[in-house]
Amino acid sequence: MTHFWASSGHLLLDREPGGGLVVTDDFLKAYLARPEVLPPEEACDAERALHARLMASPQADVGEREIAALADADARENWRFLLGWRDGLLAAPTLEAAYAGIIRKGVSGVPPLFLDQLVHVILRAALDEEDDPFVVRAAECLFRPQRVTFHENTILLADAEMIEGHEADRHASPLLAMLGGPAATALDLLKSANSAQYWQRSDAFDMVLDLGGKPSGRAALGRALAHWIRQMHGFDVAIEAVESVKDADWRWFVGLDAQATAVGNALWRGESLEPEAASRLIALYRLDLPPEVPVVPAAKGRPVYLLAAMGQDKVLRLKPQNLVVGLPLAEHEMAN
Repeated sequence: MTHFWASSGHLLLDREPGGGLVVTDDFLKAYLARPEVLPPEEACDAERALHARLMASPQADVGEREIAALADADARENWRFLLGWRDGLLAAPTLEAAYAGIIRKGVSGVPPLFLDQLVHVILRAALDEEDDPFVVRAAECLFRPQRVTFHENTILLADAEMIEGHEADRHASPLLAMLGGPAATALDLLKSANSAQYWQRSDAFDMVLDLGGKPSGRAALGRALAHWIRQMHGFDVAIEAVESVKDADWRWFVGLDAQATAVGNALWRGESLEPEAASRLIALYRLDLPPEVPVVPAAKGRPVYLLAAMGQDKVLRLKPQNLVVGLPLAEHEMAN
């Protein structure tokens, strides 16, 4: 097994016999140790005592009276959310089941950071046996926004946070600004010659994925999506990158992000796409479900098309939850 993504916290979790992830005290302590959760300097004694008690016993019961004793209103709100989040994770048999439950109930009010953290660690488990660095790099797209750059007839995906840092450096340095060129070109492009470096650098998220290169980044992303589906649903799917939908009677699609969903809905209604909207589509896949998987009648024996599109700000924000609730399954039990 290749070691990567230590920052996901996967080493802090247990596994149940079916392969699902089981929450532990150490995993909960990692939440409590996050900078956003540590009591600030101005925190009252009651908040400091609560944090210390939970660090010693992360599953300890906390009553409303204890929360009400906190001096700061924002602190009270934050702790209510965090404790509710903790209780939801503990109530589910696995972390995968907890994630699926959160998605089905609706994510309104849930900070995207918390959802991304769950995707990060669930994907890490899904990729346990994957030895292709291109697939693992592509999987980063499911929990970290990517800046899209069109450069020399290809599409480059670079971690949006990393690009923001480089652009800030350029703004501060006239010399760097003079050098010009897309910010993505300042990062290392993942290619066969340097692919072995990915494993040591995986937690830096600093390598660029070429969607059109060789090996194909687009195909690698398709394989990453298949790993996610297997971990959540328990079956293998065939996902193939395609250039267009040649099926005049296509029955089902899943938008992998909000932009792609809007584009897919417009096509479904038979509307003509504006050139600007069409230009934001950067990946299209055909997904074939195993014949033994029960599906809704409308999709029986038919492929599912997956669409990915960048926003107007040229950022790709994939929503892997759409593959939890968006597939045309007749039954929704999760594998884990």
